[in-house]
Amino acid sequence: MARIVTIFNQKGGVGKTTTVINLAAALGKKDFKVLVVDVDPQGNATSGLGIDKKQLKLSTYDALINGTPVEGIIQNTTAKNVDIVPSNVELAGAEIELIEIPGRELALKQSIGAVEKLYDYIFIDCPPSLGLLSINGLSASHSVLIPIQCEYYALEGVSQLMDTIMLVKRSLNPELEIEGVVLSMFDGRTNLSIQVVDEVKKYFKGKVYTSIIPRNVRLAEAPSYGLSIIDYDPKSRGAEAYVELAEEFLYLQEEGF
Repeated sequence: MARIVTIFNQKGGVGKTTTVINLAAALGKKDFKVLVVDVDPQGNATSGLGIDKKQLKLSTYDALINGTPVEGIIQNTTAKNVDIVPSNVELAGAEIELIEIPGRELALKQSIGAVEKLYDYIFIDCPPSLGLLSINGLSASHSVLIPIQCEYYALEGVSQLMDTIMLVKRSLNPELEIEGVVLSMFDGRTNLSIQVVDEVKKYFKGKVYTSIIPRNVRLAEAPSYGLSIIDYDPKSRGAEAYVELAEEFLYLQEEGF
């Protein structure tokens, strides 16, 4: 049975989708079967894994709103052993349409339940908001992985983020836990990045991965080619960082953290 992890931060531009794509690809290279569920109407995980989101016949929207079996929506991607439930802008209307659906917070959980046995890991890429799509992701997951960028306002909004996670844990998903916090866009040449790392470690006490994702031009380029950094430039600093993160992720899984 798959471990289901939502990658979530209501702030945009923190490396959320980059982490989804590249952590999935790094695990796929290690022969784990991975499913990415794109629950972001921007569809960046979809295009970043080589799927033309403008040509989709079926998407996450159909699973959530029309009850279409997710098995018929899943597509192969450019990354080894990584499949995706793709998304596009059609999903933007789902926030409003879900309000009318009974059990609206659990629609995603019901959709992906049918394919849990087919994968080792399922990663859910949520939009940068605290709306119903993100709540669906959190309700469907065993844990949440939080990307935080090494910039001045890094911890702004984190208390609100944690309040949302605790609310879902109390009312919808008592099993939900913090998988870990990954620091992204690190620039070791600046005191600010180093200070942010220290602040985040103090706030999250023992939940921060030691693997830190650097600022890296190749990492930024890869999605425009529909490739993970693992496939686009495996010798880049960005690729090495995500391989290290995947190894740490697996190690902590084995240790039961």
